[in-house]
Amino acid sequence: MREIDVVISALNTDGTTTLSDSMPLIIEAMENEGIKRIITIGTAGILQSRTSPNTLRYQSSESKRKSVRAAKEHHKVYDILKQSTLEWTIVCPTYLPDGKSVGDYRVDRNFLPEGGVEISVSDTAEFTYNLIKSNDYIQSRVGIAY
Repeated sequence: MREIDVVISALNTDGTTTLSDSMPLIIEAMENEGIKRIITIGTAGILQSRTSPNTLRYQSSESKRKSVRAAKEHHKVYDILKQSTLEWTIVCPTYLPDGKSVGDYRVDRNFLPEGGVEISVSDTAEFTYNLIKSNDYIQSRVGIAY
């Protein structure tokens, strides 16, 4: 990592601990190179619950997922980033079906936009890319949905 300003991580959990195992290594490399900004792709499960204060969505009745394995892995990364000195943002999409960009999506700091049930991969990527030049959501999770 040389001569870069921002790291974007879209690592998948894929049933392993690759995500949480790699984040400390990414942070260390960034700190060694003086890179301050990281944007990661998480899951809506690690956003705050609207119905259960002080609880994340995957820990509440808001989550429709039968398995919380991926959310727990993303939760570990969220905790790791909170303890770092980096300027981090975690983009937290809900269900990601294949499809074309719609462009008319909603975002909410630390919460899933109310009534949001899906967002395309391409709209998630567009929002993430636009964060490179934005300081709007530093030290925040960002829910994104239509």
